[in-house]
Amino acid sequence: MVFWFPILMWLAAIVAAGSAVWRMGRPIRTGFAIEQLLRYILLLPVGIMGLWGFVGHVFFAEQSAAAIGWAASPFQFEVGMANLGIGLGGMIGAFLRSRGFRLAIGVVALGFLGGAGLGHLIQIAGTGNMAAGNAGPILYTDFLTPLSIFALLLMQRFTREGTVP
Repeated sequence: MVFWFPILMWLAAIVAAGSAVWRMGRPIRTGFAIEQLLRYILLLPVGIMGLWGFVGHVFFAEQSAAAIGWAASPFQFEVGMANLGIGLGGMIGAFLRSRGFRLAIGVVALGFLGGAGLGHLIQIAGTGNMAAGNAGPILYTDFLTPLSIFALLLMQRFTREGTVP
């Protein structure tokens, strides 16, 4: 499940955003499409994956650690709590259209997920740890998710009143 869940959340976000844009009708407004993609990235790859990480690290610590290629650790509880905060923040940000709130979620996601991604790269280089929870899709989404939030927020800034086609 560690391998597939990040892929499924990203696919679900793209499909949900595409469906919302499709239902909107024509002509397709760039700003609306950007908003929908941002909303569903915050809801699914940030929100639901954050809650998934919380449940995994707090309630299934042994299995989570094994999937990452680690031994279980008391620090997993702290990682789980960080995941809980990020997940709840992402879910709130999906429905709260505050640019500042969404930017803050992006900063926190970059700090935590980007840092986790760097940790995965260090583990791969230092120990050859190619476990699915270390070198699989989670590695890529640790970078893709926060960078996508920043890119979409930037695009949104230039899309007001049709300034970007």
